[in-house]
Amino acid sequence: MSSRTITPKRSAAALAATCAAALLTVTPASAAPADLGSTINGNAVNRHLIAFQRIADQNGGNRASGQPGYEASVDYVAGKLRGAGFDVTTPEFTYQAYFLDSFSLAVAGQPVEGDVLEYSPATPQGGVTAPLAVAPVDDTPGCSASDYDGQDITGKVVLIKRGACTFGEKAKFAGERGAVGTIIYNNVDGALNGTLGDPDISKIPAAGVTKQVGEALAGQAGAEVKLDVQARLETVTTRNIVAQTRTGRTDNVVMAGAHLDSVPEGPGINDNGTGSAGLLEAALKLGGSPKVNNAVRFAFWGAEESGLVGSTQYVQGLSFEQQLDIALYLNFDMIGSPNAGYFVYDGDGSTGGPTGPHGSGQIEQDFVAAMAKQGVEVEGDEFDGRSDYGEFIAVGIPAGGLNTGVETLKTEEQAAKWGGTAGVAFDPNYHAPGDNLSNVDRVALERNAKALAAVVDGYSKSTEAVNGMQTRAERAQLRAARVSLMAQHDAPVMTKAGHHNLA
Repeated sequence: MSSRTITPKRSAAALAATCAAALLTVTPASAAPADLGSTINGNAVNRHLIAFQRIADQNGGNRASGQPGYEASVDYVAGKLRGAGFDVTTPEFTYQAYFLDSFSLAVAGQPVEGDVLEYSPATPQGGVTAPLAVAPVDDTPGCSASDYDGQDITGKVVLIKRGACTFGEKAKFAGERGAVGTIIYNNVDGALNGTLGDPDISKIPAAGVTKQVGEALAGQAGAEVKLDVQARLETVTTRNIVAQTRTGRTDNVVMAGAHLDSVPEGPGINDNGTGSAGLLEAALKLGGSPKVNNAVRFAFWGAEESGLVGSTQYVQGLSFEQQLDIALYLNFDMIGSPNAGYFVYDGDGSTGGPTGPHGSGQIEQDFVAAMAKQGVEVEGDEFDGRSDYGEFIAVGIPAGGLNTGVETLKTEEQAAKWGGTAGVAFDPNYHAPGDNLSNVDRVALERNAKALAAVVDGYSKSTEAVNGMQTRAERAQLRAARVSLMAQHDAPVMTKAGHHNLA
């Protein structure tokens, strides 16, 4: 008799798990390849930035939504995509645009440097004058009306620390308890630039100041505050650009986006000409009818600078089934900051911020790998709601992406790791007239554009690592592995003499 033993047959579930494990030895866990990324040339990406600069120069110095410079930018990008064979649409939408005419802030008779938060209500002519109140500082400062229990803030301007909830919520809750204005101060070094996000969320004006200014004001409770905001809303009609490949599955679409608009103050070459240029060049290299398993949809958003309007309206305009057709969303906002850092959105929440929808952690790891291939160590950047991934995450679509830093200051450790200057903002010209062609780190731009293209390319072939959706080839490979293992398991055991061992 043979010394070989016969084990009981495994369950179907166990056998399926074994088959899946066998398949994983063939199919890599990460979906990020390198093919398309290797085709990206920094000069080609920079050529699109030159186009955006010239468009701004010819149209009042900006490319803001609703302005001629934005319309010319849409025509430029859409024309390139149509020429490359994509199915291109430019759907219109309307929104309430915010225009600031004047702003001033003074405390105890001394001018205070700050800025209005976009969509802040206007004050009466001449502003509001009221005592300063200081909101308690805890893990959720000013994030509920109950934070002011035991404190009378009626008729006062409230100083609130940034963090844990949106600027709009902080202003809303302060207003509900009777405040006549808010000053929100940063929780990190650097200027505070932000938006209330919705013109209807707050009934009281809101200003933003730096961490240093806010901490100084925190010791001046009761001091007289004069806040003057003169602003207005106007209805604006503008467009998104949505371009999709003519090949690949349309029920498992890989979507990548960047906002195309600038602020009214400048041409917006880093913010967000760089993200738009990198995305456009990746699309042109991919082509409108590539050999892919999953269709790729490129979006160039309008009115991001007015509160993520274009992307939000787009997602909200999709049915649940249409949202299900989107496998994942990749976002690229400022990928060439002049004092560049290297950040990937923190899909798994490891930095302490919110965790993205299931699959976002895998997207993060694929971007980490794509940057590591170029010798770049990245840091996680939490999903803080400041860019166009927001509404995708809100409906459960996994998301990720890259950026090179905004208005916060580069640390000594980051300067040692990445170069650049410690104590200076990643983009010192953020939302300013100086965001022009001179405001770009082109090494960072090319690195990020290559990583962008590599990850998009990978997911065009397979999203299995993110959402479990397999290609036809992967399904066939799994079936073949299952059949092979079952055949091996069910084959009769032979003795050394070649006879069937039936005992």
